[in-house]
Amino acid sequence: MRNTLSTQLIFDLSSPGRRAARLPQCDVPTRAVEELIPAKFLAQKPLPLPEVAEPDIVRHYVNLSTLNMSVDTHFYPLGSCTMKYNPKRHERLSKLSGIVDVHPYQQADRMQGLLAILYEMQNMLGEIAGLPAVSLQPAAGAQGELTALMVAAAYFRDKGENRRKVLFPASAHGTNPASAAIAGFDCVQLPATANGLMDVEELRKLADSSTACLMVTNPNTLGLFEKQIAEVAKIIHDVGGLVYIDGANMNAIMGITRPGDFGGDMMHYNVHKTFTGPHGAGGPGSGPIAVRDFLRPYLPAPIIEKATAENGKTVYQLVTPEKTIGKVRTFFGNVGILIRGYCYLRTLGPEGVRKAAEHAILNANYLKAILKDILPAAHGEYCLHEFVASASKLAKEKQISAMDIAKRLLDFGFHAPTVYFPLVVPEALMMEPTETESKATLDAFAETIRKITEESAEFLHDAPHSLPVSRPNDVQAARQPVLSWSPKVGV
Repeated sequence: MRNTLSTQLIFDLSSPGRRAARLPQCDVPTRAVEELIPAKFLAQKPLPLPEVAEPDIVRHYVNLSTLNMSVDTHFYPLGSCTMKYNPKRHERLSKLSGIVDVHPYQQADRMQGLLAILYEMQNMLGEIAGLPAVSLQPAAGAQGELTALMVAAAYFRDKGENRRKVLFPASAHGTNPASAAIAGFDCVQLPATANGLMDVEELRKLADSSTACLMVTNPNTLGLFEKQIAEVAKIIHDVGGLVYIDGANMNAIMGITRPGDFGGDMMHYNVHKTFTGPHGAGGPGSGPIAVRDFLRPYLPAPIIEKATAENGKTVYQLVTPEKTIGKVRTFFGNVGILIRGYCYLRTLGPEGVRKAAEHAILNANYLKAILKDILPAAHGEYCLHEFVASASKLAKEKQISAMDIAKRLLDFGFHAPTVYFPLVVPEALMMEPTETESKATLDAFAETIRKITEESAEFLHDAPHSLPVSRPNDVQAARQPVLSWSPKVGV
C-alpha cells in the first residue's frame, strides 16, 4: 500500500519541537554566536526549516524515490532516445581507484593508464563510425552537434568560403536546427516523401554553393533507413558541402554499417545511450564527434595520441590540433561516461556490438507486429530500432488520443513512449524497446495497450489515476515551474 505521507512536502510534515537528533548539554563555556560570526554573515531570523523526526525524514525520501521511473525499475520504451538497461559491471569498473583518483590537473606522464583507455576509446569510436578522427570533449549529443558544426564553420572559413545554409529533413531531431542556428547558420527544412524518407528531388533543388551541411539522422526518427543516403551524400558533396550524421540512432546500425561508409563526413555519438551509462533528466552524458581526416586539424583540444619515447616505451600524449576550434568542455570530456562506454565495447567486442543492434531491430519489429491491429505504424512494413505508431484511428472512432494511452500506461507501471513526435505522423507514439527487453516484457506491454484501448474514453481522459499528479498543464509546468516552497498564510 502506498504511503501517502510520502507525497506531502516535508514542510507539511513539520511539527514544532519535533527533532531528528538532540544534542547533549554543552560542557564547555558557551559564547553568543554574534561574538563568533561577523554580523554581515548572520541571518535576520532562523530559517523556516521543517521540524521532523528521523523516521519522518527516512520514510519521506525513501518513498519519494519509489515514485521515480527509470530503466532499473520500469520498461522505458522512449522512442528517439535509447533508454536501455545499463549493466552494473560497467559501474563497478568505472569506479576503480586508478580511474576515479586521477586529478584533472595531473601531468600526462602520471596518468598514462587513463590516457591509454581514452586513446583506445577514440580508436573504437572512429572504427565504428568509419570516420577516423575523434574528439572526446563534447559533454552530450546536442553539444556534439554544435561542436561538429563549429568544426565545419572553421573548415569553410579556412577555405575562404562563406557557406550559410544547413539543410535538415522535416523528421529531424529538434536539436539539429537549434545547433545550426546557434553555430550561426541559416536553417532550411526538407519535406519528407509519402514513405517517410528524405525527398531527394527537393534536396537536389535546394543544394547549392551556399550549402554548408546536411544534417540527417540515419536511421531516421521514423525508424527507417534512408535507402538513398549514398545518392544524398553525393548531391551534397557535389556542391562542396558536408554531410553530418546525427548519431542518436546508432543503436540500430552499430557493427552493421558505418556513417563514414555511406557518405557521412561528421557524426556525434550519445555514448550514454548507444553504449552504456546511467542517464536521464539531463545527464550525465557524453557526445564525442568523429570526422574525416581532412577535418582533424579543427577538432577541439586535446586529442590523445600514441608515440614511442626515446627509451622505446609507448607513451600517450595530449595534442592540440593545428587549427583547433578550442575547447568546448573541460579536460577530456565526461570521462566517467566514456569509461562506462569503453567497458561496454570491450565487454561485447565487435560481434557482440553487432548482435546488440540486431536484437534491438528484432524487438522493435516484434512489438510493431503485435500492435499493428490497434496501433498501426505510419510507414513501412519493416523498421529498424524504433517505429512510430499512430492512434489517429482510435482518436477518430473512440476519442482516445495518443496522450490518453501514454498517461494510462503509467498506471500499469510502464513509462510512456514518446508522443506527438515526429510531427509528420498524426497522434504519434514512437516506441523503441531496445535489445535489453525480453519477449515477456514486450508481450505484457502490448497486452496492456490492448486493455487500455478497450477502456472508456471518459476514464482515459483523466488518467493517470494512481499517481500523485494526474495531468498538469504541460506548457505551464515547463514555463512556470513551482520550484520553491512558501509557508501557508497564517502558519
